[in-house]
Amino acid sequence: MCIRDRRVPVVGMGSAPDFTCKKDTKEAIIEAIKQGYRHFDTAAAYGSEQALGEALKEAVELGLVSRQDLFVTSKLWVTDNHPHLVVSALRKSLRTLQLEYLDLYLIHWPISSQPGKFSFPIEVEDLLPFDVKGVWEAMEECQKLGLTRAIGVSNFSVKKLQNLLSVATIRPVVNQVEMNLAWQQKKLREFCNENGIVITAFSPLRKGASKGPNEVMENDMLKEIAEAHGKTIAQVCLRWLYEQGVTFVPKSYDKGRMNQNLQIFDWKLTQEDHHKISEIYQNRLINGPTKPQLNDLWDDEI
Repeated sequence: MCIRDRRVPVVGMGSAPDFTCKKDTKEAIIEAIKQGYRHFDTAAAYGSEQALGEALKEAVELGLVSRQDLFVTSKLWVTDNHPHLVVSALRKSLRTLQLEYLDLYLIHWPISSQPGKFSFPIEVEDLLPFDVKGVWEAMEECQKLGLTRAIGVSNFSVKKLQNLLSVATIRPVVNQVEMNLAWQQKKLREFCNENGIVITAFSPLRKGASKGPNEVMENDMLKEIAEAHGKTIAQVCLRWLYEQGVTFVPKSYDKGRMNQNLQIFDWKLTQEDHHKISEIYQNRLINGPTKPQLNDLWDDEI
């Protein structure tokens, strides 16, 4: 997968907050680099930029990898989603990461809130009008300044992408969204493919906000497909994403599962597998970052 003449590793490593995770982020990232991971995804809101930066610096100093071989993504949080704050927010992320540049910088959500007031979930009364044109011009400035090699978005619907494309001089190269076997994003995939926008899937194994049953990892039909191929359900999920032409950033700090997530390239799903997967009931896992949820965040797209 290529972005601005740079090859993007298909499999990345996510670092979104996971309060059930016991392992240290820095230690896990060093292990991931040793296993071959080169694509690392973080965000100002995750609280993982510092640990990621320390790990990458250590890995470079140890000779495990060079900066040129890494692909690092971070994201602009909604409190800085204002034209006059974008460049300074990116500079702050770079200082925290101890990097001179990012490979990709994304608008985290298509909403803006009160500057300097971090809360999660975001209180609706703290929301402000989102100046998509002004914010995107500031994102373009970040790229022109060499602070990031490429720019993109996250959690944008087709309608919101259309609005952005109508005002953009530099087009977004990535839209990072929830995508997994129980939220396959067919309409969005088709639009992004037609417009040269790469999709990066977060929550590719359906892990995240829900405390209920995992409609993917606990799916008996997927278990049968996995057993038929001698693979795990997670490997079936990631292979399906790969066959859709998307990149993805699973998060695992377990050494064995890190390795399994990379073992998806030397086999294929059958047409029958694809047919069965297409019949999985579809529903969104991550409904949004606000409290209460916004009715128009996703523009009623499925």
